[in-house]
Amino acid sequence: MNTTYTSIENSRTKALVINALFIALTLVATMFINFKLPTIGNGGLIHLGNVPLFIAAFVFGRRTGAIAGAFGMGLFDLISGWNMWAPFTFVIVGAMGYVAGLISEKVPGKKAFVYIIAVIAAMLIKIVGYYFTEVVLYGNWIQPFGSVPGNIVQVALAGIIVVPIVARIKKRVL
Repeated sequence: MNTTYTSIENSRTKALVINALFIALTLVATMFINFKLPTIGNGGLIHLGNVPLFIAAFVFGRRTGAIAGAFGMGLFDLISGWNMWAPFTFVIVGAMGYVAGLISEKVPGKKAFVYIIAVIAAMLIKIVGYYFTEVVLYGNWIQPFGSVPGNIVQVALAGIIVVPIVARIKKRVL
């Protein structure tokens, strides 16, 4: 038996399982741990889907973070009837996961500080990405400002939850 082939096969299987797990966790956290905002602009949703997204990105890296975010939240949009948002969510939240993971992998320094920088970068991607998405979908440059506070709260809440615990999770998993 070729041990190199077996090792590669095990590695691919492990990556597939981890990616599928975090897609599912992101979808479930987005779908079932949320509340709708009052209709200011488009209204919106505060959810905890960013928690597993950040855990995936910080523990398993940028690729897993991107996959978890893009597919997990993109599927939520499709399942929940927010279909027109799905392609935008796929790109925006995928970019959030990728950039958060990239920063956590590449930026030197105290990890808690690096994770905070990564969360802030992801927040900026979410704010700018969804602002322009709403401009495209609604044809209005002012109305999208109504969803900015909800996007800030959503990502900041996830950061407050994840940053203090991710080092302990990383120790146990890796």
